[in-house]
Amino acid sequence: MTPDLRPLSHRLRGTLETAVAILDLPLDHRHIEALALELTGPVRAMLAETLAAVTADPPVPYALTSAEDTTDEVEVAEYAGCVSRTGLDVDLDSPAARLAQHLSTTQHDVVSTDVPNGQTLGITVRPQSLDCWRWWLGRLGVDPQQVTMIGDTVTGTGHHKGVSIALRGDGVRELLADRGAARLMGVLAPTAS
Repeated sequence: MTPDLRPLSHRLRGTLETAVAILDLPLDHRHIEALALELTGPVRAMLAETLAAVTADPPVPYALTSAEDTTDEVEVAEYAGCVSRTGLDVDLDSPAARLAQHLSTTQHDVVSTDVPNGQTLGITVRPQSLDCWRWWLGRLGVDPQQVTMIGDTVTGTGHHKGVSIALRGDGVRELLADRGAARLMGVLAPTAS
């Protein structure tokens, strides 16, 4: 059964008409109709890819610390699918704890955070695209040339506002499969030739 594309193209046309009116662009109804028809396919593909990525992602049962490390010395909390581990002796107003709390509550890519002390943050993220991974590298001060890939694990270290960061990218190896695109985006170090 083929889905009906008309509702999407009508909604797209309405959105384009609003944007043209707000931006006061010199486009008439024929231009808007042509744009809506041309963009319907790509928008539909983007929506399908996003939906497939969201529904295909199983929960990740691990983080940077192993199960043996999570004895009585850490407090474990979960918020919106993100597991946060904080050492019992860590001040919750410390830079690492504040950063972990901020990222885990505002960024849906965060799978887990580990704060063993007030100046160190371990964070596992599951970015949905190379753009997301590039954002994480930049946000946490991780040099793409220092990123390592061992098996399915992609890790890097960086510094952000006085906090030492250990970044782990879950599912990033699959995103980096297109090495040319990854190098152009600056998320993979160029190879020496």
